[in-house]
Amino acid sequence: MSIEIARAYLESKGYGDRIMEFDVSSATVELAAEAVGTEPARICKTLSFKLKDGSGVLVQVAGDAKVDNKKYKEYFGEKAKMLSPDEVPEYTNHEIGGVCAFGVTREDVRIYCDESLRRFDTVYPACGSSNSAAGFTPDELFELSNALEWIDVSKLPEN
Repeated sequence: MSIEIARAYLESKGYGDRIMEFDVSSATVELAAEAVGTEPARICKTLSFKLKDGSGVLVQVAGDAKVDNKKYKEYFGEKAKMLSPDEVPEYTNHEIGGVCAFGVTREDVRIYCDESLRRFDTVYPACGSSNSAAGFTPDELFELSNALEWIDVSKLPEN
């Protein structure tokens, strides 16, 4: 089970006590926000992409953000192409609904944090299952996910 991968990884870093498991689904931003008891924007989505060379990219973004295709292409040099549902576990060790950057073992997967997360003091990524999350500061998330850098490839909803 991928929650066990995420749990073992976070425990090895001293953060296993942050994992919350719910009796309800947290597979979508809205469901996760309800389960955690926070606003949807604070849910950290881990979006998974495949580059032309076959390598993977995980971008952790705020729950209310969407990928800005122009910014993505400017940064990565190619159009955004999401991993297929069948490829997600192969690249991330996690199933859709629980994808996170904790316990990703493929060496050809690069992990990033999007600037949209920095608006908050705490954000809540999934922890490998469709009924889990954990709370971290954006800087803790950056460190724990072995992110390469903070990037700006998202757009927020207009107020």
